[in-house]
Amino acid sequence: MKRMFNNADEISRRNFMGKVAKTCLGLSVAPTLANAASPNFGDTGIVKRGAGIGTARSVIYLYMGGGMSHVDTLDPKEGNIPVAGNVKSIKTTADNVLLSEFMPNLAKQMHHVCLFRGMSSSQGAHQQGRYFLHTSYAKRGTIMHPEIGSWILKLGGKLNPTLPGNVRIGGGNNSGNGYFEPWTGALPIGNPKAGLQHSKRPDGVSDKQFDARFDLSRELNKAFVSRYTNREVQTYKTMYDDAFQLMASKDLQAFDILNEDEKAIEMYGDNAFGQGCLLARRLVENNVRFVEVSHGGWDTHQNNMDRVQQRAAVMDQALGALLKDLNRRGLLESTLVVLSTEFGRTPKLTNGGDGRNHFPKAFSYLMAGGGIAGGQAYGKTDKDAANVIEGGCSITGFNATMAYALGLPIDKVIMSPSGRPFRIADKGKPVTAVF
Repeated sequence: MKRMFNNADEISRRNFMGKVAKTCLGLSVAPTLANAASPNFGDTGIVKRGAGIGTARSVIYLYMGGGMSHVDTLDPKEGNIPVAGNVKSIKTTADNVLLSEFMPNLAKQMHHVCLFRGMSSSQGAHQQGRYFLHTSYAKRGTIMHPEIGSWILKLGGKLNPTLPGNVRIGGGNNSGNGYFEPWTGALPIGNPKAGLQHSKRPDGVSDKQFDARFDLSRELNKAFVSRYTNREVQTYKTMYDDAFQLMASKDLQAFDILNEDEKAIEMYGDNAFGQGCLLARRLVENNVRFVEVSHGGWDTHQNNMDRVQQRAAVMDQALGALLKDLNRRGLLESTLVVLSTEFGRTPKLTNGGDGRNHFPKAFSYLMAGGGIAGGQAYGKTDKDAANVIEGGCSITGFNATMAYALGLPIDKVIMSPSGRPFRIADKGKPVTAVF
C-alpha cells in the first residue's frame, strides 16, 4: 500500500483520497470543494490595512467575455457615424458623463461609478487576453500564474471561515490557483439557480450514521496522514473537514437564491448572468471574499449592433440592480464592483459596416464601491475612441487598483516553487486618484 501510494502520480493520489472519503462518508460535496479547503486565518480573517484608502472587503468581478465594444457601451461617440453608427448617448446621474443608450439602468447608478476610459492591453487574442487580465502576467508554457481571486485570498485570507472565499459563477477556468495552494482557487458554480449542488447529506444516511462514518474515517486516516506529509494528502484532509463543516453550517443557505422573493429575481433579470449577480450579492453578504460572474458573447466581428444591444440589455439590468441593491443594504462601501473585458473592439465599423474586430489599444472598464469616488470618468480617448489621450491605465495598473481598494500589500513578493518572484499586479501601480 505504502509503495503503491508513493509511486503514484499526484492525480492518482488525489483520486484515491477522494474515492475513499466518498465511499466511507457519502460526502459528495467534497470533490467539488477541493479548492475551498483553507488554513485557519483566525477568528475574524480581517485584512490588515496598508497605506491604501480603499474600504473594500469583498469583490464582485463581472467579466464580459469576448471583448466588449467600448464605443457602444461605456465610451459613446454620438455623431461620429463611422464609429458610433446610429447609437445615441444618454445623460446619467453623474455630471458630464454620458453612456450609450444601451445602458439606461447603469446611467441611473453612475453617481456610484468610476469609468476607466483609458484602458489598454498588450494582448489582442482571446486566450492570451483573458489570461493576462486575470493574472497580470503574460501566458507562458512553463508556468501557470494564479488568478486575481487566488491572490486576494492568499494575501488577505477568508472572511467567512465556513464558506469558500473564491467563487466563479459561469465561464471557464483560465489558470485557477496556479502555483498557490488549492484552497485559494475558485469554486465553480455553473447554474446560479441550482446553487451549490451535492452539498447535502445523502438520502438514506441519518445524521447519526453520517457522524459515525466521519469519526471512523478520521480514526482510520490518522496514522496515514501523519505518516505521509505529501501536500495533496494534507490538502484533502483539510478539504473534507471543511466540507463537513460547510454541510452543517447555516451559511450554506447563501447559495440558495430561491430564498429570494420574486421581485428580486425580476429586478436582476431571469437569466444566467442576472441570477449570477444576485447570487454574488448573497455571497458577499455572507462574507465571501471574491466572486466572479461571467457574461460572454461579446466577440462581435459580425452583426455588432444587434448583438451588443442584446448582450448589453442583460448586463445593464443586472449591473444596475446590483449597485442599487448593494447600496440599499449598506454593502457598497465594503464591496468593490468591477466590470472588465479582455480588450475592446475596433472603433470604426468593419466587415461590411456592421462588425468590430479585436482592439487592445483603447477600451473601457468600471469600478464602483469599495472607497471609489463615484460620478466620474477617469481617462479619455480621442474623438474616434482609437487612442488614449488622458489617464491611461494598463491591465496591471487596474489590478493594482483593485488590490489597493482591498488594502492588500501590492509590493509583497511571493516566490513560486521554481524560485521566481511575483506580485499581485506585477509592476502595476494603483490609480489612487479615483478614490
